[in-house]
Amino acid sequence: MHDPVTPVSRTDPGASLGPEDRTFLVVVDGSVEQRAALRFACRRAGNTGGHVALLYVTEPAEFAHWGFVGKRMRDEAREDAESLLQRQASLVGRMTGRMPALFVREGTPTEELLALLDEEPEISVVVLASGSGKDGPGPLITALTGKQAHRLRVPMTIVPGDLSDAAIDGLA
Repeated sequence: MHDPVTPVSRTDPGASLGPEDRTFLVVVDGSVEQRAALRFACRRAGNTGGHVALLYVTEPAEFAHWGFVGKRMRDEAREDAESLLQRQASLVGRMTGRMPALFVREGTPTEELLALLDEEPEISVVVLASGSGKDGPGPLITALTGKQAHRLRVPMTIVPGDLSDAAIDGLA
């Protein structure tokens, strides 16, 4: 039996996955459309017996040459990230009955997402929501469907960010 809190770790990346081994990764950024990605991932995990993982990426502090200022900025960013992740984790717990794996990284979202996928073989699907405005799908989706697509080792599900909860539930 697997621990319901921690995703199963696979040592053989070529091994076939059962539904209970699927981990759906959602990048948490506090955007309005992120709600759609989180709901979709939770519904898919719940319907397949899978897990949810959440990633929050903080931007590097720009005042690195002032050590104490840069450290304070990093500490504050991490506290904000952990607070947001805890709120999102609570939602995941209510929707799936399981607490998600949580990851906080510092850097650029695309690079940190790709690095996490390389380091965590249990992540089997990335779930992102596209922006619903005229600015396009968002920088992460643009990067992962463009120049960085060859580096993505798992499927990516893109959920329209303006889908209603009922529509998401019907699809998942």
